[in-house]
Amino acid sequence: MRIAEVFDSIQGEGQFAGTPSSFVRLTGCNLRCWFCDTPYTSWQPEGEQQNWQDVVATIAEYSSAHIVVTGGEPLLQPEIVALTNGLQTLNRPITIETAGTIFRPVHADLMSISPKLANSTPRHQVWKQRHEATRHRPLVMRQLMESYPYQLKFVIDKQNDVDEVERYLAGLPSLDSHCVWLMPQARQTDELAEKSGWVRELARERGFRFSPRLHVEQFGNARGK
Repeated sequence: MRIAEVFDSIQGEGQFAGTPSSFVRLTGCNLRCWFCDTPYTSWQPEGEQQNWQDVVATIAEYSSAHIVVTGGEPLLQPEIVALTNGLQTLNRPITIETAGTIFRPVHADLMSISPKLANSTPRHQVWKQRHEATRHRPLVMRQLMESYPYQLKFVIDKQNDVDEVERYLAGLPSLDSHCVWLMPQARQTDELAEKSGWVRELARERGFRFSPRLHVEQFGNARGK
């Protein structure tokens, strides 16, 4: 599998925000969000091929109590099931971060799903049509939500994006609204500061939870953080 980076940091988003975590970031994505904060896993893919056993051995040397498998889109990787089963032997909670367009029978203690709204669609003509055709897979979403503990994290760029969130959620009747998080679209600290206040207020008004982006707040858009 192609690995972009493996590192220790903190989880910046969702219910485990602030938790020291070891990250495995895989390269490869079937989407091309214009605001992607890890273009080296999608638009300009980087990384080296590694055996999943070597990745597990590296994570075993880290001290963080949680493990996060992310991307790109980690569920694209053919050996992702073997990797997560290997990581399970370390007896640490495992979060998988996914856009919710692919299902594989991985091991995960939390499926952290970030469904992509229309605000994610790139202007790049080669990718625009493919992205739009791929970003919303309701049957996959239901399968993930039925199979794993989950949270849904929606990236909010403009205030009316929240209306689309509510339309999206209407198609998921079994949803636990306590598991829905809104987070600002931001790749830099000043952008995050500008948006966090009104996204937090919208989340409160609509009955959702607000997700910080602590990694952006503390490290900006630095890699390996």
